Amino acid sequence: MPSNRLPYATRNIKHYFRRRVVSKLSQNCLKIIVWLALNNKCPGLAQPLGLWYNRAMHRFLVPAVVLDQKVAVLPGDASRHLKVVRPRSGEEVELFDGKGSARTYRVDLASGAPVLSAAGAVRRLPPMPFDLALFACVTKGSRWDWTIEKAVELGVSRIVPVISARCIVRLPTAERAAKAERWRRIAADAARQSDAVWLPEVDEAVDFPDALAKIRNFGRVFAGALTDPVSPPLWKVLSEAVAGGQAGRSRLGIFVGPEGDFTPDELQAVLQVATPVSFGPTILRAETAAIFGISVLAAAGASFVADRTSG
Repeated sequence: MPSNRLPYATRNIKHYFRRRVVSKLSQNCLKIIVWLALNNKCPGLAQPLGLWYNRAMHRFLVPAVVLDQKVAVLPGDASRHLKVVRPRSGEEVELFDGKGSARTYRVDLASGAPVLSAAGAVRRLPPMPFDLALFACVTKGSRWDWTIEKAVELGVSRIVPVISARCIVRLPTAERAAKAERWRRIAADAARQSDAVWLPEVDEAVDFPDALAKIRNFGRVFAGALTDPVSPPLWKVLSEAVAGGQAGRSRLGIFVGPEGDFTPDELQAVLQVATPVSFGPTILRAETAAIFGISVLAAAGASFVADRTSG
């Protein structure tokens, strides 16, 4: 007896295309709804969508003089960045100068081009009550960029790139100024994304002997090095310093070697100007050691300040 039903394979293809069409239509409808809400085309949609779609405030690094303007005139880089993020009319953005000052502005798109009008007074935030410095040998590729980024997020006040004997990266003197400018841009981007208002000082890369001279003039610096016998853990040395009130105002630094560690001669020289410490039972990569050291120093510095304030 003949059947009116379509063959099994044909029915599967039919259902497959039906699902694809419905799915595509649903996605397009959702995109249209979100676009209408975010561009104030349908105000009734903005509030419910805001429950699950939340935009963080965009931040732009500008010269200090811009913050005194009621209607901000952005410099080239910040102006291009503003066009890229495409803010909504009425949206608030933050401008900061990297020296502790910030101000909120409101975007107006009535004239087509974004106009930033001040939505509050200039806020001036004090620096951290302790200085953190990272003296680190430059690592290869994107690892060094990552180190700068994470160090800024952790609140360092100074980054000193070092070229030692076993560094894989070799930077001719003529190229160091350009490299430093690139590293400062990375630091600025990291500060913008992490809500920092203070930018760290990023030095040009220095040779190992010059780094030792900077360490002598800085403050208390700890060196992560593979010594025999093994040096005491960083956290233990810092705990004793904080308990004994030796952390001082706060000029703490960490010195981390390259991928192949310091040479024996370099290690002896480092031990003359820095306190040797270990980072735990395992051997860390150079970039991991740098961020671990900064993290411990930041926690210890904050603990010392808190104890001194409560006391």
